[in-house]
Amino acid sequence: MTDKKEYLSLKWGSLKAWKLNEGGPAYTLMEQYFSEPISMSAMLQRDTDNQKRLILEIIDVVDADEIYLHWDGKYVSKEDAKEYVLNYGKN
Repeated sequence: MTDKKEYLSLKWGSLKAWKLNEGGPAYTLMEQYFSEPISMSAMLQRDTDNQKRLILEIIDVVDADEIYLHWDGKYVSKEDAKEYVLNYGKN
C-alpha cells in the first residue's frame, strides 16, 4: 500500500517544499501557481495576489492534516498556515 498523504512547507510567506499527488487538486493548483513568474529562491519570491490566493487554496485542499512552517520548525493547522501566508511581512 502506498502513502497518499501530501506534504506542504512554507517559508518567508511563500512555498518552500511540497509532495503532492500528481493529478490531485493541490497539484492542479500548484501548476496554476507556477504559470506565473517565480524566483528559484523562496526568500526572493514576491507572490502576486493571485499566487497568494492559490497558496491559500492549496492549503485548503492538500491531503495533510498540518502544514510545516520551515522557518519556525513546526507544524501548524491549516488555518494558522493561511494566517501566516496572509500576514507575513506585515507590521
